Amino acid sequence: MSDSPDPRRRHSAPVVDGVGKSASRAMLRAVGFSDEDFSKPQVGIASTWSMVTPCNSHIHELAERARDGADAAGGKGVIFNTITISDGIANGTEGMKYSLVSREVIADSIETVAGCEGFDGLVTIGGCDKNMPGCLMGLARLNRPSVFVYGGTIKPGANHTDIVSVFEAMGAHSRGDLDLIELKQIEETAIPGPGSCGGMYTANTMASAIEALGMSLPGSSAQEAVSQAKRADCEAAGSAVLTLLERDIKPSDIMTREAFENAITVVIALGGSTNAVLHLIAMANTVGVPLALADFTEIGRRVPVLADLRPSGRYMMSELVEIGGIQPLMKTLLDAGLLHGDCLTVTGRTLGENLAEVSPYPDDQQIIAPLESPIKPESHLRILHGNLAPQGAVAKITGKEGTRFSGSARVFGSEEEAQARINDGTVMAGDVVVIRYEGPKGGPGMREMLTPTSAIMGRGLGDSVALITDGRFSGGSHGFVVGHVSPEAFDGGPLALVEDGDTITIDAEADTIELHVDEAELTRRAAAWRQPAPRYTRGVLAKYARTVSSASTGAVTDLPD
Repeated sequence: MSDSPDPRRRHSAPVVDGVGKSASRAMLRAVGFSDEDFSKPQVGIASTWSMVTPCNSHIHELAERARDGADAAGGKGVIFNTITISDGIANGTEGMKYSLVSREVIADSIETVAGCEGFDGLVTIGGCDKNMPGCLMGLARLNRPSVFVYGGTIKPGANHTDIVSVFEAMGAHSRGDLDLIELKQIEETAIPGPGSCGGMYTANTMASAIEALGMSLPGSSAQEAVSQAKRADCEAAGSAVLTLLERDIKPSDIMTREAFENAITVVIALGGSTNAVLHLIAMANTVGVPLALADFTEIGRRVPVLADLRPSGRYMMSELVEIGGIQPLMKTLLDAGLLHGDCLTVTGRTLGENLAEVSPYPDDQQIIAPLESPIKPESHLRILHGNLAPQGAVAKITGKEGTRFSGSARVFGSEEEAQARINDGTVMAGDVVVIRYEGPKGGPGMREMLTPTSAIMGRGLGDSVALITDGRFSGGSHGFVVGHVSPEAFDGGPLALVEDGDTITIDAEADTIELHVDEAELTRRAAAWRQPAPRYTRGVLAKYARTVSSASTGAVTDLPD
């Protein structure tokens, strides 16, 4: 029993100190606490371990390493679980509606457990896409000394394949270019073991963004899931929390406006996922930092795309790991004045101090282009506005698919409808596929459109068909795609008024998205429109639909009234 104040134990002391807390201590003795442990700072280790997905199937061992690191540094590590779902498994099904919802459940559960149990500090370990922002949002709400650890990237599959290879092979099969045996061979070999999807998809994008934000240790975002480097990263994270407790460094001290600008800069340079826009706005919202769609446009004007990484490029994250990860890239950006070097990080040092001794990439590497000859001189993440998206939409335009598309609308009320018509050849060159009622409220859950975009690519229509939606896209999606259209169709946004045959123009240089229908006709259509009945009336999806905000504000569920 501790009877002396310890500033590192401001949350655990009220739970375990004094005669009046004998019952609490009795419970904890049963899970392994000793007399000495009650006087130590408690470090909660939030594990997203699950057999649900290879992204998270190895994380229990990593959580044990983080606990060992906290214990060795003088704390008492306590492992607890939160959930994960698998986008890669659920894509194209009704179950995918739970994907973005899981981000909120993760944040809620971390806040709930840590708030109840009185942990003084935390380590959170995430693997699949929504784990990362969910963990950070939970840490931001609690605002206790914390470190995030990325579970790590998967190794490449046979013949340089990954999960997106499988989705695109399905499209190629529907076109007749792959037989069933060839498709099965890709299916059997593309996912060789634990780790997150191998391109610069959402998991690797968000891990990189969080490292740039300063909330994970240097190098955490660019390590293979099954590696000694990742195990050491977890041990170091557990130890680092004790240093943060000593210095009382909290997430709000690290997750500043300048730190979010650093995260956006790195996401752009890496050619990262559109989901980063949604998640970074949500994370900033949670910690009380103003961040808006316009900030991505402003930063994007001065930051080039430098990484030749999948889905639009050639290389995978494991190959970036081999040449040094994102640290040399960040050093290059810092030296060019594109990062704020004075931002505090979970090392207790500034970003500039962390990068001071980082060596450049090998001279012969081909993955990261030099600043003077970028892959794209401005951001690939384009924030579009126009009469079809008054509150904004998010496009991922690398330039390989062109920068302007004008075509005839082919309208669908769900992902399933669109997928069927892509597969049967109804969708043709020159079409703008419109998938609506898939937004945060209308879906509900804002499903990713990886299955239809992969089918479009697999059918050879990637440069001749565009797709727009109030849903969102997987980090593995590529082509002429626009998502996060706000206001969403379920709220009566202009997307609800589009009819088959309308002309739509997307301009990624002017950053506009326009429906070429005169105002009088749109007024007539709006008067006739009726909001559809909710697809769910009970359960987590119904609750989510009632509380979720617009995609333009991060699709969060805890905005104040």
